[in-house]
Amino acid sequence: MKSNDSADLELLMIKKTDDLKTHQWVYQLLRNNLLCGRIEPGKSLTIRGLAEILHVSPMPVREALHRLACEGAVEVKNNRRVIVPMMTAEKFTELCDLRILLETHAAEGALPYIKESDIETLEQLDAKIDEAVEQDDADHISLCNQAFHRYLYSVNPFQISVPLIESLWLQLGPFSRIAIDKLEKVYLVDRHVEALEALKSRNLFGLRRAIEADIRDGIASINTVDGIHDYFKGVA
Repeated sequence: MKSNDSADLELLMIKKTDDLKTHQWVYQLLRNNLLCGRIEPGKSLTIRGLAEILHVSPMPVREALHRLACEGAVEVKNNRRVIVPMMTAEKFTELCDLRILLETHAAEGALPYIKESDIETLEQLDAKIDEAVEQDDADHISLCNQAFHRYLYSVNPFQISVPLIESLWLQLGPFSRIAIDKLEKVYLVDRHVEALEALKSRNLFGLRRAIEADIRDGIASINTVDGIHDYFKGVA
């Protein structure tokens, strides 16, 4: 049985730059690790354990966990334990349905503001995903994929949906990573290419279809993993 102690975490580290305060760095680091699923469902997180791993005082860890709890990424139990929530079949379906609803809406809202330079940036981000796939780097497959979607949706200067979408990613990340680690091959239909073509031709329907297909492909890949549904009950 795997330990639930924070001390055995293998975190993906990020560099602390001078413009980042300690509490901001801790938040971004933990958030990245949840987004790419480095921290598994059911994992207990202790303030002291995380502070020791990151060589910081307890205060910035406490602040980061509070922010992540507000985003639905972690839960604070009655005994003040902090855990990464387990997934249920009903919750998974709801999160996936909401992803499709919100992300197709966000993509449509971004289309009128897309410039040629934005398309070039998105092409560069998609190339980074291809590199991560070639290197079988599950961490950066997830993070680069999210960067592509985040950039697209954020092109709309009036959007308010990205924080909502990122909350869904945070809740899905730990469970989705279990499936990714069990896949023999990450699905290779590049729906981002379809999305880019739709952006270039200003094809609203094509863009919506590509974004929805991208999300549904990911869901289908998760559902094909043998025994993945056992994790809904936390028995695996």
